[in-house]
Amino acid sequence: MPTVSDIIIRKPTAAESQQAASWPIWTHKADKFDWEYNEIEKCLILEGKVTIFDRPATGNSVSFGPGDYVVFPVGLKCVWHIIEAVKKHYKFE
Repeated sequence: MPTVSDIIIRKPTAAESQQAASWPIWTHKADKFDWEYNEIEKCLILEGKVTIFDRPATGNSVSFGPGDYVVFPVGLKCVWHIIEAVKKHYKFE
């Protein structure tokens, strides 16, 4: 089963930024909730700060914010902690 250590967080290439601009936008206020990935999700963070924790808890977490390109693996069970309201382009595969 994937963990938060399997989440890819990096700066996007120019091509990825251009492609992501055509994806839908998702926004959410500061919040904390459980999530499970049944598909790969790719997203480009436009605004906000987020920390993702393993579920069940392992003590591991990853954080990302504006300008980060994030790829979540299939099968990941996690807790989203949105510290500052988030706005992102996203695509499920």
